[in-house]
Amino acid sequence: MKIESDDGTCEVKCIHKDSVMEVKSKMLSEETFQSIASDFKMLGDPTRVKILHALSKKELCVCDLAALLGMTDSAVSHQLRLLRERNMVKFQKKGKMAYYQLADQHVIQLIKMESEHARECR
Repeated sequence: MKIESDDGTCEVKCIHKDSVMEVKSKMLSEETFQSIASDFKMLGDPTRVKILHALSKKELCVCDLAALLGMTDSAVSHQLRLLRERNMVKFQKKGKMAYYQLADQHVIQLIKMESEHARECR
Protein backbone atom coordinates (compact mmCIF):
# COMPACT_ATOMS: atom_id res chain seq x y z
CA MET A 1 0.00 0.00 0.00
CA LYS A 2 1.43 3.40 -1.04
CA ILE A 3 1.35 6.17 1.54
CA GLU A 4 0.56 9.59 0.06
CA SER A 5 2.69 12.46 1.30
CA ASP A 6 1.58 16.02 0.71
CA ASP A 7 4.00 17.75 3.05
CA GLY A 8 6.84 18.05 0.55
CA THR A 9 8.95 15.26 2.05
CA CYS A 10 10.19 12.12 0.32
CA GLU A 11 8.11 9.02 0.91
CA VAL A 12 11.23 6.82 0.93
CA LYS A 13 14.80 7.47 2.05
CA CYS A 14 17.05 7.44 -1.03
CA ILE A 15 20.26 9.46 -1.27
CA HIS A 16 21.43 10.13 -4.83
CA LYS A 17 25.17 10.11 -4.12
CA ASP A 18 26.19 11.42 -7.57
CA SER A 19 23.88 14.42 -7.22
CA VAL A 20 25.05 15.12 -3.68
CA MET A 21 28.73 14.97 -4.68
CA GLU A 22 28.15 17.17 -7.75
CA VAL A 23 26.45 19.91 -5.78
CA LYS A 24 28.85 19.59 -2.83
CA SER A 25 31.78 20.30 -5.16
CA LYS A 26 30.06 23.54 -6.27
CA MET A 27 29.11 24.84 -2.81
CA LEU A 28 30.49 28.13 -1.55
CA SER A 29 32.82 28.29 1.44
CA GLU A 30 31.43 28.53 4.97
CA GLU A 31 32.99 31.99 5.26
CA THR A 32 31.11 33.13 2.14
CA PHE A 33 27.80 31.79 3.50
CA GLN A 34 28.41 33.68 6.77
CA SER A 35 29.11 36.89 4.86
CA ILE A 36 25.97 36.52 2.73
CA ALA A 37 23.85 35.84 5.83
CA SER A 38 25.28 38.96 7.50
CA ASP A 39 24.40 41.05 4.46
CA PHE A 40 20.86 39.70 4.42
CA LYS A 41 20.60 40.45 8.14
CA MET A 42 21.45 44.08 7.30
CA LEU A 43 18.71 44.04 4.66
CA GLY A 44 16.28 42.57 7.19
CA ASP A 45 15.57 46.00 8.63
CA PRO A 46 13.13 48.21 6.65
CA THR A 47 14.86 51.43 7.74
CA ARG A 48 18.21 50.27 6.36
CA VAL A 49 16.55 49.17 3.12
CA LYS A 50 14.93 52.61 2.80
CA ILE A 51 18.30 54.27 3.36
CA LEU A 52 19.93 52.10 0.70
CA HIS A 53 17.08 52.74 -1.71
CA ALA A 54 17.33 56.50 -1.16
CA LEU A 55 21.09 56.40 -1.69
CA SER A 56 20.58 54.51 -4.92
CA LYS A 57 18.85 57.64 -6.23
CA LYS A 58 21.28 60.29 -4.99
CA GLU A 59 24.06 60.78 -2.47
CA LEU A 60 22.65 62.39 0.67
CA CYS A 61 23.88 63.65 4.03
CA VAL A 62 22.57 62.41 7.39
CA CYS A 63 20.32 65.48 7.72
CA ASP A 64 18.75 64.81 4.31
CA LEU A 65 18.17 61.14 5.12
CA ALA A 66 16.66 62.02 8.52
CA ALA A 67 14.25 64.50 6.90
CA LEU A 68 13.35 62.03 4.16
CA LEU A 69 12.63 59.19 6.59
CA GLY A 70 11.12 61.26 9.40
CA MET A 71 13.81 60.14 11.84
CA THR A 72 16.36 61.83 14.07
CA ASP A 73 19.90 62.43 12.83
CA SER A 74 21.13 60.16 15.62
CA ALA A 75 18.90 57.25 14.57
CA VAL A 76 19.95 57.58 10.93
CA SER A 77 23.62 57.84 11.91
CA HIS A 78 23.31 54.60 13.86
CA GLN A 79 21.86 52.78 10.85
CA LEU A 80 24.53 54.24 8.56
CA ARG A 81 27.27 53.06 10.92
CA LEU A 82 25.91 49.49 10.69
CA LEU A 83 25.75 49.73 6.90
CA ARG A 84 29.30 51.09 6.76
CA GLU A 85 30.54 48.16 8.84
CA ARG A 86 29.14 45.80 6.16
CA ASN A 87 30.69 47.94 3.39
CA MET A 88 27.27 48.72 1.94
CA VAL A 89 27.66 52.51 2.13
CA LYS A 90 30.53 54.95 2.24
CA PHE A 91 30.77 58.67 2.84
CA GLN A 92 32.74 61.56 1.48
CA LYS A 93 33.40 64.78 3.35
CA LYS A 94 32.67 67.97 1.45
CA GLY A 95 33.56 70.87 3.70
CA LYS A 96 31.66 70.35 6.94
CA MET A 97 29.19 67.93 5.35
CA ALA A 98 29.44 64.14 5.04
CA TYR A 99 27.61 62.78 2.00
CA TYR A 100 26.70 59.10 1.88
CA GLN A 101 26.49 56.91 -1.19
CA LEU A 102 26.29 53.22 -1.93
CA ALA A 103 29.63 51.45 -1.67
CA ASP A 104 28.88 49.70 -4.97
CA GLN A 105 25.99 48.71 -7.22
CA HIS A 106 25.68 45.16 -5.86
CA VAL A 107 23.51 46.37 -2.99
CA ILE A 108 20.97 48.04 -5.25
CA GLN A 109 20.88 44.96 -7.47
CA LEU A 110 19.88 42.91 -4.42
CA ILE A 111 17.13 45.38 -3.53
CA LYS A 112 15.91 45.54 -7.12
CA MET A 113 15.72 41.74 -7.40
CA GLU A 114 13.92 41.40 -4.08
CA SER A 115 11.41 44.14 -4.93
CA GLU A 116 10.60 42.30 -8.16
CA HIS A 117 10.24 39.06 -6.20
CA ALA A 118 7.96 40.75 -3.64
CA ARG A 119 5.72 42.09 -6.44
CA GLU A 120 5.46 38.61 -7.97
CA CYS A 121 4.45 37.12 -4.63
CA ARG A 122 1.56 39.55 -4.10
